[in-house]
Amino acid sequence: MFKKRMNADEAKELFLNSFPPLADIEVLPIEDCDGRIIVENITARIDVPHYRRAAMDGFAVNASDTLSASSGSPVMLKLAKTIEKGTCVRVHTGSSMPEGADAVVMIEDTVLYDEMVQVLTQIHPFKNVGAIGEDVQKGELIQERGRMLRPCDIAVLASLGIGNLKVCRKPLVVIIPTGEELVQRGKKDLKAGEVFETNGLMASMYIKKWGCDVRLLKIVNDSPDLIKEAILSNIDVDMVITSGGTSVGKRDYVPAVVDSIGKLLVHGVGISPGKPIALGLIQGKPVVCMPGYPVAGIVALFYFARSAIRKLGNIPDEPGGIVRAKLSEKITGRTGYKTFARVKLDNGKAIPLATSGAGILSSVSKADGFVILPENVEGFNAGEEVEVVLID
Repeated sequence: MFKKRMNADEAKELFLNSFPPLADIEVLPIEDCDGRIIVENITARIDVPHYRRAAMDGFAVNASDTLSASSGSPVMLKLAKTIEKGTCVRVHTGSSMPEGADAVVMIEDTVLYDEMVQVLTQIHPFKNVGAIGEDVQKGELIQERGRMLRPCDIAVLASLGIGNLKVCRKPLVVIIPTGEELVQRGKKDLKAGEVFETNGLMASMYIKKWGCDVRLLKIVNDSPDLIKEAILSNIDVDMVITSGGTSVGKRDYVPAVVDSIGKLLVHGVGISPGKPIALGLIQGKPVVCMPGYPVAGIVALFYFARSAIRKLGNIPDEPGGIVRAKLSEKITGRTGYKTFARVKLDNGKAIPLATSGAGILSSVSKADGFVILPENVEGFNAGEEVEVVLID
């Protein structure tokens, strides 16, 4: 069917080694950096907190003044504005500790009588007190370059007074849906042979979720010239994803177009569904050609496009969510192919939905994940524990 079917892992390695990550840097307000990759080490220039602070609402005291205090034998302290022998000062969580105080009695362990405070428990020095640098110490390495920032990371950086950060630029990906049979959503009265365009929509949403900016084009008809024009007029992007036209039919022009204006690295992969996947380069930009069948398309996205995006965007290549479950029934693979079997999870069981049929998009929507069968495995038996790669 194809000139040569390449092993899935070899195809992925060849593709990912064919282009470098982006080197562009942006300086953004810290509030816009969630999910972005930081490009420099951040060292704390101040202590957090930079003062001793009360960690509870209550009364700042000298701990020695609470010696032997209990509910049956309380200690009386005078409410004051400064700490002296036998006095206490009202404080709130986060308040600066008054000079001379070394502990805070929680308000629930006291009874207030006008200007006197009855202390009902003995406390030790530094109880309920936040020390200078307790959270972050001056000179401490807070973030290492190459880290994807989370909201909690940004909050720590904000506590240091940082307003802007240097981060990697987001990759820009163009998605080009192709096919004479495709029509835009919203058309009424579909004719026989017509289908609504969904692959481009699906791909665009996943690409955004994975941290990229997206340019989704309108449908391009099955014409080599039109496909070529669509690609070259959008080659200012960092990555090109096409959908449809990758097989060997009369209207499957996409791989040949890629080869005519760039370099076709792979056409035909030992992956099921998704054998007609093509991979290439145009002006140094990676190109992923998704098959038109939706399930094969999503496999191409998850297995090839996602990894390429992570490399382009300098995003740490962390594995997706994986859970273990027992198969409710046997699933089979294709010898020589990495097989993606769709399953639904239910109380620790993995229930196969449709292990064949690359055009059954609803089987992916109903699925929670894929069980991936290696090329040399004919199948997994009912009751066997397997890894399920979750579909996000």
